[in-house]
Amino acid sequence: MDSIVVTGGAELSGEIPIAGAKNTCLKLMCAALLSEEPLTLTNVPRLSDVETLTTLLESLGTEVASVQGGNSLMLSAADITNMTAHYDIVRKLRASFNVLGPMMGRCGEAIVSLPGGCAIGARKVDLHLTSLEAMGAKIDLEEGYVHASAPTGLKGTEIEFPFVSVGATENTLCAAVLAKGTTVLKNVAREPDTVALAHCLIAMGADIEGAGTSEMVIRGVDALHGTTHRVISDRIELGTYMIAPAIAGGSVELIGGTRDLVAALADKLEEAGVEITETDKGLKVNRANGRVKSVDVTTAPFPGFPTDLQAQMMALMCTADGVANLEETIFENRFMHAPELIRMGADIDVHGGTAKVTGVEQLRGAPVMATDLRASVSLILAGLAAEGETVVSRVYHLDRGYERLEAKLQGVGAKVERVAA
Repeated sequence: MDSIVVTGGAELSGEIPIAGAKNTCLKLMCAALLSEEPLTLTNVPRLSDVETLTTLLESLGTEVASVQGGNSLMLSAADITNMTAHYDIVRKLRASFNVLGPMMGRCGEAIVSLPGGCAIGARKVDLHLTSLEAMGAKIDLEEGYVHASAPTGLKGTEIEFPFVSVGATENTLCAAVLAKGTTVLKNVAREPDTVALAHCLIAMGADIEGAGTSEMVIRGVDALHGTTHRVISDRIELGTYMIAPAIAGGSVELIGGTRDLVAALADKLEEAGVEITETDKGLKVNRANGRVKSVDVTTAPFPGFPTDLQAQMMALMCTADGVANLEETIFENRFMHAPELIRMGADIDVHGGTAKVTGVEQLRGAPVMATDLRASVSLILAGLAAEGETVVSRVYHLDRGYERLEAKLQGVGAKVERVAA
């Protein structure tokens, strides 16, 4: 199993191109199931998660062709030949569960494995299922699989989510675009990924109002057609590389980044003393004078501070001047990177969903272990600021969400390399 070796102490300088958004791309790939005509996606990130979902879609009968060196995908679901999304694939990628809504919308039936828990919390799918039931679906759970059917089709209705759920919003949205009548979804997710999905569906012929607000109105149509759609920039990759010069020092321009994607993070970084400038090509991030200041962070659904940037922000706060309190409100068990950061000399005290981080002047390189995708990169960021060598093991997590991470960091002067097991 590969490891990433980081030698700290190098200031960063240069440009990093931001890839297409993983979470957006995966949901757009699932949306291809809604039409008999091809959906072509451009600006596709080259990640193992994309490969895993490709395998699942192909198992359902979708033809997937990679073009332009892997930067584009053409997906044709003219014939859905298999209604079962098997556990051995779904267990590898939670986003695979989002084939349920499109299959129910177009076919009126689906058998999809429950995705199970994950390292950062249970992440239940109750809202996905109750929403489909409200639209007339019959749901049975048998041996770890969701058996869903609506022989006469789904029907529009009004659904108010008890709390904001990105996955449930997106699955229900995809089911509703081909339902009979009008569906009103309240308290929906406003994430850029969700908005991008809605825009793609509209380009395919869906009738959707309110994307980006807390309420969406979807008027069902008879069929969707194909289109070509560009995947938006990945806001989590963008945020991660914004934190890199903040923790290591230096100045980096992030090509393709926009402030609206990461406004909550940008505000916190500026509060900490980091300079952020919008340029013609993206965002420039600069930390020139000593340690940043400690700032408190509470994760929240968009437009709040992203839970997927909490681990990276914790790494930054480990070397900040002062005491920071980080509150995690989205997922339980998402402080598993804290013990590894403590191995590097960090001062972190975790109580339930809150971590108190007292900044230290210098972290020390150490062997550490990644526990999930975002924890992996937080340890690499910490290594950039540490004295000596940090060896991060179990980095297969990284390949799920970061395209060419070592090369991108090396390109701005970081001393980072991958070592084969």
